[in-house]
Amino acid sequence: MDTRSQELFEAAKKKIPGGVNSPVRAFGAVGRTPRFIASAKGSRITDVDGNEMIDYVCSWGPGILGHAHPRVIEEVQKACARGLTYGAPTENEVVLAELICERIPSMEMSRLVSSGTEAVMSAIRAARGYTGRDKIIKFRGCYHGHSDGLLVKAGSAALTTAVPDSAGVPAGYTQSTLLASYNDKESVERLFAADPDGIAAVIVEPVAANMGVVLPDADFLPFLRRITERFHALLIFDEVITGFRLGLGGAQEYYQVFPDLTTLGKIVGGGMPMGAYGGRREIMRQISPDGPVYQAGTLSGNPIATAAGIETLRLLKEDPAIYQRLEKKAVQIAQTVREAANEPVCVNQIGSLLSVFFTSCPVKDYESALSSDTARYADYFGYLLDHGIYTAPAQFEAMFISDAHTQEDIAETCRVIRDYFH
Repeated sequence: MDTRSQELFEAAKKKIPGGVNSPVRAFGAVGRTPRFIASAKGSRITDVDGNEMIDYVCSWGPGILGHAHPRVIEEVQKACARGLTYGAPTENEVVLAELICERIPSMEMSRLVSSGTEAVMSAIRAARGYTGRDKIIKFRGCYHGHSDGLLVKAGSAALTTAVPDSAGVPAGYTQSTLLASYNDKESVERLFAADPDGIAAVIVEPVAANMGVVLPDADFLPFLRRITERFHALLIFDEVITGFRLGLGGAQEYYQVFPDLTTLGKIVGGGMPMGAYGGRREIMRQISPDGPVYQAGTLSGNPIATAAGIETLRLLKEDPAIYQRLEKKAVQIAQTVREAANEPVCVNQIGSLLSVFFTSCPVKDYESALSSDTARYADYFGYLLDHGIYTAPAQFEAMFISDAHTQEDIAETCRVIRDYFH
């Protein structure tokens, strides 16, 4: 018998490309029909067929407090009653900018936008405008949104021009995007040696979370800081996922490596569509109307999103022990997988982020991530889903822990994981 999710998916495919508004939601990588969600509260989501599941997607990261936190909902409702959008400055924009700078001091000035993609696109434009250079180094397997110049992850060699990963992206848009390998310092050194005066910035996810979770080697981020300074390029941390998740100060506080520019998304909007980019004052002064680098947005600094973001950041500041609680839960799940698996697995975990790779080798870059058995992951995903555990419907995504996950949730999740492997 067809489920309501199946019916909706068939209807959606007639009007929406692939039936979804973001590709991974289609469940194509796991061979399933996507669950259409009706509601969410705390650690759980409920689909249109009434199936309640423990949620470890957390809207791909924003849900660090869990779904529908009462204080965040209250602030959003109050903001909605005052009007949805003005297209004019509000006090909350100032409050949020001050909170961001307080939590992430390297962001001396910041600009609000409506998505992580927009934040990264704008930060790169700022880096090029400030340095007067065109080229950007990115890393294979790091995702920085879907702007044209960054939709590349592979090339024939480290020093060749990157080839777009998406149809509709002219090759010329990626000619200034150079590719290096994550955790491979020599690949970065070769690119700078080949063009010492042409590279505007290096952009990196300080903890990669879009090829699954991949941690930086001990000296990788300090090396990026040193080499960008040596060649007068900027270092951009894409903290759309790690910002406020690894700690109040994000990955840069966690690793004590501070970039010139930072991009934020996910948690900064408290569950509403919002992103931000910012950094050193002299760089951000290049942004219009102060400087010649143009960036604008009708809904930038939207009063509903700023209300949600402000209350979320305040809640995190009020309870700094949240980060220890989150990590304890994540470690519990990671250890359960390692102990229960009767086959080769690699579990990468940091803070409240983790990924299970079905491979026998350590996963430390794009190439080793690709060694994972994606069919095996699809089977694992399907078993968990059928037993009430909702995880990422793709091997190369992260599992997110929220403060709303109870010890009972974690115990039930670990029980299902043990049952799967046994």
